[in-house]
Formats: sequence, C-alpha cells, structure tokens
Amino acid sequence: MKATLSALLDLVLPRVCVVCGRPLIPQEQHLCMFCQADLPETRYAPLGHNPMADRFNAKIQVDEYEPYAYAAALYHYRAESGYKKISQALKYHRDFGTGRWAAQLLGERLSASPLYADVDLVVPVPLHWTRRWQRGYNQAAVIAREVARVLGAPCAERLLKRRRRTRSQAHLHGGDAKAANVTGAFVLRRASGPGAFFRRFFGLSPKSVPAARHILLVDDVFTTGATLAACHRALRSAYGPQVRISVATLAAVGE
Repeated sequence: MKATLSALLDLVLPRVCVVCGRPLIPQEQHLCMFCQADLPETRYAPLGHNPMADRFNAKIQVDEYEPYAYAAALYHYRAESGYKKISQALKYHRDFGTGRWAAQLLGERLSASPLYADVDLVVPVPLHWTRRWQRGYNQAAVIAREVARVLGAPCAERLLKRRRRTRSQAHLHGGDAKAANVTGAFVLRRASGPGAFFRRFFGLSPKSVPAARHILLVDDVFTTGATLAACHRALRSAYGPQVRISVATLAAVGE
C-alpha cells in the first residue's frame, strides 16, 4: 500500500534526483541509484590525518600548542559537479529531506570510526540572527542535529553566537580575505534570563559551559576552514587543550 501511494504521488508531484534531475522510482530517495553509487565520498572519517584535517590544523596551530583536530566530510565538493547540489538543496532551497539524508550518511560514517567514538557534544556553526531570520533556519544546525542523533550526543545549538553579520564567504576570494571576514565574529553565548541577570548583578561567575571531552563542530561546506577555525577559537575561550575539538561537514572543497 505504501509503495502504491508513493507511486501515485510521483505521478502528481514527480520527484527527481537532486544531482542529475532524473525522475526517481519509488525505491529511490533524493538521489537516483546511479548518482548514489557514484557519490564522491572522501572516506576521511577513519583517517586521523587527511587533506582536510591537515588544512584545518594549519589554521588553528598558530600561537600555542593545540591538540591535533580530526576533520571529515561526506563528499568532495567541485564547482563543475552536480553533487554540489546536495548541500545547496538544503542551504538555498529548504530541502530538509535531502539535508537530513546527507547528514545521516555523514553521521553514520563518523559513528563507524573510532576517532569520533567519544564525541560527547555537537556544535553547529551559528548564523547571524538577521540572516537566520531571513532564511528561517540555520542549515548547519539541521546537519548538526542529525549527526548528533546518529552519534548519540547532545547538540548545543546555542553555545556559539555570531556577534556580527559577516559577508558571505562564497563571495570572497583568497584565504586571507575569508579569514579576515570571520576573525572575532564568534563568541560563546552569554546566559540569559533572570538567573543570569542576578548572577552578573552580584558579581557571580556565569554558569559553566556544557562539560565535554570531544566537541564536534559542524558546518555544511569546508572551503578554507576559516569559519570553523574562528568558531574553534571561540570554543577555546572556555575549553582547555584537554578537550579535543574536531570538525565535520557535508562537503569539502578543493580536495
């Protein structure tokens, strides 16, 4: 009955492959069997050292010793490839089904790796409140919630705050410009409400951040790593070097 209803719905509202646009058969979801079979997976999750991780660590290993951060993405992002439409479907077209499907795949790859077995807090890269109001959602939070569900870890959506609206990284050229654009843009969100007000009024220290041993920062696409590195610095203001901070994205550019 379910298959029959699905087939009837496909006649009324045809579903197509996100990547190639081919009509989907009832057994297919989001991607056709051919595009899913050819998905250019990075296979970085089991690898402590990989091109994405090396690039990210080059961003965060600046002044002080920093524990090596793991980094993984589900697939390679290339401008000429139709697979770029997977992340774009979520970010620009409100295609939550495709976004959650890809995020689940990412979570499954991470959960199968011993490197991410001890992740106990998942944190999405935040949007500025004006951009979130315009878009209606934060695509990184959609991904993070699904990854956290698969990993069995809490998702701290409000731990970080983007305190100023930055230019879109996609419109900037060069790593230096992208790094300057997000420098100092992220901070830990201050506690709010009556309890937080009275603690500040009486000079008491704010409530501690969530305890964690391994934090996973999540975004949609890894390009130069500048945005994730800026979030990493904000987290380091509260978490010492004994806490590993790693990153995961749906896609990685330039690998």
